[in-house]
Amino acid sequence: MGHFEHTPVMTREVIELLRPVPTGWIVDATVGGAGHARALLEARPDLHLLGLDRDRDAVAAATAALAEFGDRARVVHGGFENVATIASEASEGMIMGILFDLGVSSPQLDRPERGFSYWGDALLDMRMDAAQELTAAKVVNEYSEADLVAVLERYGEEKFARRIAAQIVSRRPLATTADLVAAVKDAIPARARRRGPHPARRTFQAVRMEVNQELPNLAAGLDESVHLLAPGGRILVLAYHSLEDRMVKERFARWAGTSEQQPPGFPVEPVRNALVRVLTRRPLRPRADEVAANNRAESARLRAAEKLTVQS
Repeated sequence: MGHFEHTPVMTREVIELLRPVPTGWIVDATVGGAGHARALLEARPDLHLLGLDRDRDAVAAATAALAEFGDRARVVHGGFENVATIASEASEGMIMGILFDLGVSSPQLDRPERGFSYWGDALLDMRMDAAQELTAAKVVNEYSEADLVAVLERYGEEKFARRIAAQIVSRRPLATTADLVAAVKDAIPARARRRGPHPARRTFQAVRMEVNQELPNLAAGLDESVHLLAPGGRILVLAYHSLEDRMVKERFARWAGTSEQQPPGFPVEPVRNALVRVLTRRPLRPRADEVAANNRAESARLRAAEKLTVQS
C-alpha cells in the first residue's frame, strides 16, 4: 500500500481552475495516490471530496493518505464509467467539480508484476482492476489476427500493426511482457526501431487500453459527469495522448454547442440548450519546470468546462 506514490500532474493548474467553484463536493474520478485530492482539500477547506479508482491498491493508498481530512474525504472502489451511480450514493450535496486524470499511474508502471511496462519481464496482465477477467494475455493469445490489427491501429495508432499482429500470432502462446516486446521488435523494420521512443510503446498502450476499455469507459464517464455537475461546477480532464484528448475536445464542443467549422477569431455566440462553457480554448500544457522535475508530465493536456447556470 505504501508503494502507491504518484506525483500528480499539473496540480497548480487543477487548483486554479477549481478555486472559483461554489462550496460542495469534488469527485476525483481517478484518485490514484490522492495527490490532486490532497492539494484540493488543502486549498479549499470548505470542499468535500469523493475519490474513485478501479485499482484497489490505489483505493487503499488514497484512503490512508486522506485519513487526516476525516469526513471531508471518502474513497470508494469503482470505474469512472460508474461515476454518476457512485457519486449520487456516496456524496451528500451538490457536486461542484469532477476531475478525470487519465492513463496509467506511476505505481502501476513501476511495479513490473502488474505487466504494464515494456522494460521489465512479467506476466501479461495490465488490468487496472485485478478482479476483471480480460487480461493482456487473453488479448495477445486469444484475439484473432484481424482483431489484433484493429486494436493496434485504433488504440496504438501503430503503422506496423499488421506486421506486429502476424508476428504475435506466429509466436503464440506469449507468456510475458518480454515475449511481447521480442515479437514487436522482430516485426518492426530495423531502421524504424532505431528512431524515436521504445518500439513496443504503442503496442503496450493499445493492449492496455483494450484490456481496460479505456476509451469506451471515458466516453461513458464524460457523458454521465456533465449531468452530475451542479450549475457553476466544473469538469477537468487530464489526457496523455491524442485519442483521449480528441474525445474530450469533441465532447466539450458538443456540450457547448460550438462546432469545429466555426472560423477562428469569430466571437462565440451563445447557443440554445448549451450545457457548458468551455474554459480552455486550447488545452493547458505543463510548465517547463514541472516537465524537468517529472518527465511523465510532458504529454499532459488539461481541458476544462463549466456547467452553465441557466440552460439558455
